[in-house]
Amino acid sequence: MKAQEFVDTLEGILEIEFYAGVPDSLLSPLTGEIMNRYGISEKHIVAANEGNAAGLAAGYHLATGKIPCVYMQNSGEGNMLNPYASLLAPEVYKIPCVFVIGWRGEPGTKDEPQHVFQGEITQTLMELLTIQTVVITEDMKAEDLQESCQVFKRLLSEGKCVAFLVEKGALTSDVKVKYANSYTMKREDALREIVKGTGEDILVSTTGKASRELFEIREQNGQSHQYDFLTVGSMGHSSSIALSIALAKKEQKVWCIDGDGAMLMHMGAMAVIGANAPRNFVHILINNESHETVGGMPTVAGSIDFAKVAEGCGYQRILKASTPEEVARVVEEAKGADELTFIEIKAALGARSDLGRPTTTAEENKKSFMQYVKEM
Repeated sequence: MKAQEFVDTLEGILEIEFYAGVPDSLLSPLTGEIMNRYGISEKHIVAANEGNAAGLAAGYHLATGKIPCVYMQNSGEGNMLNPYASLLAPEVYKIPCVFVIGWRGEPGTKDEPQHVFQGEITQTLMELLTIQTVVITEDMKAEDLQESCQVFKRLLSEGKCVAFLVEKGALTSDVKVKYANSYTMKREDALREIVKGTGEDILVSTTGKASRELFEIREQNGQSHQYDFLTVGSMGHSSSIALSIALAKKEQKVWCIDGDGAMLMHMGAMAVIGANAPRNFVHILINNESHETVGGMPTVAGSIDFAKVAEGCGYQRILKASTPEEVARVVEEAKGADELTFIEIKAALGARSDLGRPTTTAEENKKSFMQYVKEM
């Protein structure tokens, strides 16, 4: 089904006029269509996380009486669960909302390890939340979607939430939205300098292409992967993982490679890091102002001064870089510093078309990393 037809149906039958969410690669045709129509505006907000999107949806309904639409990957259901159960649900405020959810890890399909269990429980979770769900498939006909929307319209009028669960490849689009920023350094080039400068220090990297690139850099260098914990899922939590490691291994330097989308998703972690202020911790933000791993939609990172945020949270040394030479310099400075350090690296969008994925399993990565940390 064309994303244009899907959006036309939502807007025609359910009278949707507001969208908020966190992008997903399976939903790229949908978010591309929304971006093509509304860009980033009062009609379309790219949220920090899925709970934030649910809150935005609630506020929109309270102000207008109209039905909001929230889009997300199914991994975001956890972030959405609390505001749904304690705010939107019929047993609480009866705030109607249409959820459009990308079904990563759908049973019977091949996907990344962090999506498999989530995919298995997705429908069960929606049933537990009493959210009536319709699966959008590749062969779904327009009249079937229209019929489902008519059913949903009645449920929404009763203050209930509903959901479309979108299978891989179910939505397509001819709309091509090009995302870019003004920076020139590739993230992979920044990572190469980080790998050089950190040596055999402990390194925790965020989910997405950063971890994939880090894995390949180690392979190309003939290095062990034991130094690195690759946070393949749990977006936004790599810095919390790294903080606990730093507090437990005070004599070892611990580095965290974060992304702007991940940092925004759970920015409260920075306040906790600053309050604990481990002297052996370096928090690196590679900021390309986008959700690049899932299509490149912009985050709000372009309008945030992360250096001031870090300073306000209690980070003691603040460094910045936007070229490989600057990255090498600030990494060297951070390595020699004996205080909580924050580094913001500005990077361009884009990755190699032949970028692979880790060839070790998540459990193998964990065991190798834990053994290395234990022996330090």
